[in-house]
Amino acid sequence: MKREQIFAYIRETYGTEPDYPWAKSPEYAVLRHRNSRKWYGLVMNLPADALGIEKAGNVEVINLKCDPFLIGTLRSQEGFFPAYHMNKEHWITVLLAGPVSEGEIFDLIDLSYDLTRYGKK
Repeated sequence: MKREQIFAYIRETYGTEPDYPWAKSPEYAVLRHRNSRKWYGLVMNLPADALGIEKAGNVEVINLKCDPFLIGTLRSQEGFFPAYHMNKEHWITVLLAGPVSEGEIFDLIDLSYDLTRYGKK
């Protein structure tokens, strides 16, 4: 899955555009609610070894807020990792070029959007 597919999905589904707030990491895209500006996702390009992947180069990932009851199960599956630089109890990192299907990623984006809509933790 490519980041452009995610951006098309959030544009179509939620009417939001990615935000690029960091000059030092201009490719990092924050997904925010239009009204509250609260994050519901973060698309990043990371060194593979930052996630413990034994591979040269970078990988594209998305951080999403998730139900803590699902996180343990998801992290036991290929393509899911403890949240990179986020609260690992409430967020998860998903490898975009991996075994996780487009449908699963879109479902997790929807869940993250709902969990962050009203400031739920």
